[in-house]
Amino acid sequence: MAATPSTDTTAPPGTNAAQGAPSAAPADGHLSRQNFVVIALLLGSGFVVILNETTMGVALPAIMAEMHVTEATGQWLTTAFLLTMAVVIPATGWLVQRLGTRGAFILAMSLFSAGTLMAALAPAFGLLVTARVVQASGTAIMMPLLMTTIMLLVPPAHRGRVMGNVSMVISVAPALGPTMSGLVVTSLGWRAVFWIVLPIAIVSLAVGTVLVRDVADRSRQRLDALSLLLATVAFGGLVYGLSSFGEAAQHDVAVPPAASVGVGVVVLALFVWRQLVLQRTDAALLDLRVFRAPGFALGIGLMALSFGTMLGTFMLLPIVTQKAMGMSAVTTGLIMLPGGLAMGLLGPVVGNLYDRHGPRVLVLPGLGAVAAGMVVFALLSPSTPVWVVLAGHIVVSLGLALVFTPTFTSTLGGLQPRQYSHGSAVLGTVQQLAGAAGTALLIALMTVRSITLADGGASEAEAMSGGARLAFVAAAVLAVAAFALATRMRKPATVEAGVPAH
Repeated sequence: MAATPSTDTTAPPGTNAAQGAPSAAPADGHLSRQNFVVIALLLGSGFVVILNETTMGVALPAIMAEMHVTEATGQWLTTAFLLTMAVVIPATGWLVQRLGTRGAFILAMSLFSAGTLMAALAPAFGLLVTARVVQASGTAIMMPLLMTTIMLLVPPAHRGRVMGNVSMVISVAPALGPTMSGLVVTSLGWRAVFWIVLPIAIVSLAVGTVLVRDVADRSRQRLDALSLLLATVAFGGLVYGLSSFGEAAQHDVAVPPAASVGVGVVVLALFVWRQLVLQRTDAALLDLRVFRAPGFALGIGLMALSFGTMLGTFMLLPIVTQKAMGMSAVTTGLIMLPGGLAMGLLGPVVGNLYDRHGPRVLVLPGLGAVAAGMVVFALLSPSTPVWVVLAGHIVVSLGLALVFTPTFTSTLGGLQPRQYSHGSAVLGTVQQLAGAAGTALLIALMTVRSITLADGGASEAEAMSGGARLAFVAAAVLAVAAFALATRMRKPATVEAGVPAH
């Protein structure tokens, strides 16, 4: 853990004893024992729920065989998860303020544990999809809750170090997920993936129920049902439509992606209008005044470009290595494992450097490395050696490690404490939309270009690698655009409760 606990057990520093709400974080950078435990529990729980996100890809073939479903139907295990995340995350700002830290934690881990148990026992595919929806509801609450809590408990001068641990969780868990899932599915079957996670989730829930306490005042604000409905249609429509573009390039789909995206955009405009009206009385589901904070809009734009580039690339690369280069799924997983681990383990180091030097000296070289790695990927062909793919992935992963921790910390650092929950919710929502958009863009470019090359007489491997080259060039362009934004980054001024940043 980046910040060490103090030995004072009487009253947690940074907490108003009379009200139970946090006051200014301790100036010496030390957390009370109780606050240290809260953050450690949230980090551990976050690791478990994110690990679960990436286990389905490897387990899907076994699930399809047992439940007799097609690949198109099986993909709903992932699609339903992403749609649920997109719908629930915008409401987490309201939820955390309404339930408090302890209540939100209990709800998140209860939903995740219940969904995991349902998935392990599911006798039919429809029930398995329902279980994934319940799991995703808990996952969607956890990460905004973690970021909000860190922003409240950790003083600004030391946030980079703790946010580095968040980056480690976000990076290492997805990297380990496919490897763990492959080993478990091969030896014990796909249900064992859920049975192994379930006791960890239950223990986390039990310990957290006893030890986690509120670190902020609760609000009595009512849930605006219309805002929730608009958010469901807007963000659900956008994620579904964007996720369907690659599939639509190959064959007809039930709902045209452009129609889904169009509806999502129109309803999103209505959602924004509704929030602007409600926030006049502090009743918004998602308070958009966070965009007025210094550096917030810039950070959101940078995060969208970076996250979209990362997720699109890491979804595309396994397809290319297996279908164009003839590698096995196991080989592909092993190639991607070192980069994922390196990206996560570098997080705390990057956090320390951010605290000392600010964001630009880290983010600019990081994005340069990402662009360079994309150039390497754009040169891939059926005859490219494995070590080139491995090296390119490590370069991109290390570059992203230099980007995410400073961007998370800078984006939220300019907010007032009462805005942290809403800022974290906006950040999580943008990540979901950017991930779907980045994946849709790269997969669609690869698919369309591959079809054109195949029609011209190219072999399947040549057509696939040719399409991938175009997609990776587009990813390099996104990295360059992010670089241009990052040149304007500044370390946010310290914000105290009720005092705007300068």
